[in-house]
Amino acid sequence: MNNIAVIILAAGKGSRMKSDLAKVLHKVAGKSMIHHVIEAALPVASGHIHVVVGHQAEQVRKDVLKKHNVYFALQKELLGTGDAVRAALPGVDACIQHVVVLCGDVPLIRTQTIADLVSAHQNLKADLTVLAVKVNDPTGYGRIIQDNNGKLLAIREEADATDLEKQICIVNSGIFCFEKQFLEFGLEQIKNNNSQAEYYLTDLVEIAARNRAKAFVQIIQDAEQVMGVNNIAQLSRINTAFHKISNELS
Repeated sequence: MNNIAVIILAAGKGSRMKSDLAKVLHKVAGKSMIHHVIEAALPVASGHIHVVVGHQAEQVRKDVLKKHNVYFALQKELLGTGDAVRAALPGVDACIQHVVVLCGDVPLIRTQTIADLVSAHQNLKADLTVLAVKVNDPTGYGRIIQDNNGKLLAIREEADATDLEKQICIVNSGIFCFEKQFLEFGLEQIKNNNSQAEYYLTDLVEIAARNRAKAFVQIIQDAEQVMGVNNIAQLSRINTAFHKISNELS
């Protein structure tokens, strides 16, 4: 997959962790979360992995470089996921046709899931493909908004969702595959007129709809794989899940 690049978002503070340590440096099964994500991405885009750093940027860089030779991009201000990807894009090689965006705090993500997302995206000749998951409790997640025919219309962050939209149980995993030219175009269109005054990567879905670009949803059943870590309780839960998966595979 020489035409695939992966951008990993690892700039956040993780203030709800109640820790001085950058969120992606918290350990799962003895190693930093960011290493698990990089290792899942390596078979998909071994020479084209870009890690976006921000909070404690130098500490994150040093930790990553202990094991992996990747590219880094600095998000100078934490202005949202769209801004983070925009910081990384200039460093992406000209030969790249498709860009996968991963979160640095989803250590259970599997290589096969990323590869399947890329394959579906390429087979559909999509401009944008969202990895989504059906959950029992969608609280806190961006909702996948579709029309009656299943066409992807938008991803609505919870803070901006209507009461009806909040009942939707198919949610955004935070993982995407983009056709690079569309990504470059779309990032120029994103506005920060939302309750957080941030540039949401998810707004690219609505931009795709307005411009008649091809946007699709790939739904997986395993919500655990895309479970993020926002607090110590979730970190503990991830560690438990990791050991369970390891025991099942051994």
